[in-house]
Amino acid sequence: MQSVPFCYNELMNDEYENFENDLTVLASVEDDVVLDLSLRPKKLTDYVGQREIKENLGIVIEAARRRGETIEHILLYGPPGLGKTTLAHIIANELDSEIKVTSGPAIQRAGDLVAILTNLGEGDVLFIDEIHRLNRNLEEVLYSAMEDYAVDLVLGKGPSAKSMRMNLPKFTFVGATTKFGSLSSPLRDRFGVVHRLEFYDELELGEIIKRSASILNIEIDKSGITEIARRARKTPRIANRILKRVRDFAEVKHQGKITGLIAKEAIEKLNIDEIGLDRNDRDYLLAIYEKFGGGPVGLDTIAASLSEDRDTIEDVIEPYLLQLGFINRTPRGRIITNLACKHLNIGQLDCEKSLFEA
Repeated sequence: MQSVPFCYNELMNDEYENFENDLTVLASVEDDVVLDLSLRPKKLTDYVGQREIKENLGIVIEAARRRGETIEHILLYGPPGLGKTTLAHIIANELDSEIKVTSGPAIQRAGDLVAILTNLGEGDVLFIDEIHRLNRNLEEVLYSAMEDYAVDLVLGKGPSAKSMRMNLPKFTFVGATTKFGSLSSPLRDRFGVVHRLEFYDELELGEIIKRSASILNIEIDKSGITEIARRARKTPRIANRILKRVRDFAEVKHQGKITGLIAKEAIEKLNIDEIGLDRNDRDYLLAIYEKFGGGPVGLDTIAASLSEDRDTIEDVIEPYLLQLGFINRTPRGRIITNLACKHLNIGQLDCEKSLFEA
């Protein structure tokens, strides 16, 4: 597919007199990222979990380093909180490169994207999170940038308009998304390396919690680590968040050290049960069971009944429930399963009936 030339006149108005000003779109995102950088591993050897991805990325990075080339563009996808942003920073660190961070929703106009691309240095890493939310018209600018390291500009208007190609330094583009299927086929095909991040097991989460506790100077025993790990929804981001809240509870209510009993007491006060379900998860399951007879029921109907955003349900609540086998997605809608009925201590006969009727 040919890229559509970007009109240079857009860059000449007052909003684009200084490309550096446009990079504030990066700064706003980077400020949020910096808050949690202390817990992010800097090298692949420090990264816990995702063994196959680590091995493959290590080979790609080492091969490019030996050839003195930039590595191919990388696409990382999977549920939120599994380490896509962390891997992007690790890739930049392993390459000894600068990383520019932004997100799909933050780039509203073609001028924003051109400004970001033209401010990249040789060998830099450009990381765009939630790339599936990037405007489809802006994807056209990325096509030539990813393939030819250039952007096409149009000078002037009407019959006197001229086309000009602006060369870019060779860079590595790392895209991250929670919705792989929402990416257009031409964009997906331009990534040379594509990896799906999987949920973590309790042992891997335990290693992450132990490492984070060491960085934050938190005293925690093995039982405390285990208690947090099994309630963290198989997600490192949630594990670290729970660890910080348990630390606060231990410091205020106890002597500061986190034990299994203290961790359990603190997490229960957060309305998180023994397998990691929070109030939103339970409300979702009970809504299907009590309001809609166990299902099947459409996602929009569930969202309306809970006064919740559809994307939040699909991207945050449902992935873990599907992993647990607590819900089924069918052509007719969502269905609660016997496993969920048993966990919630609700009548399984009615639940089995709804499953049978589906």
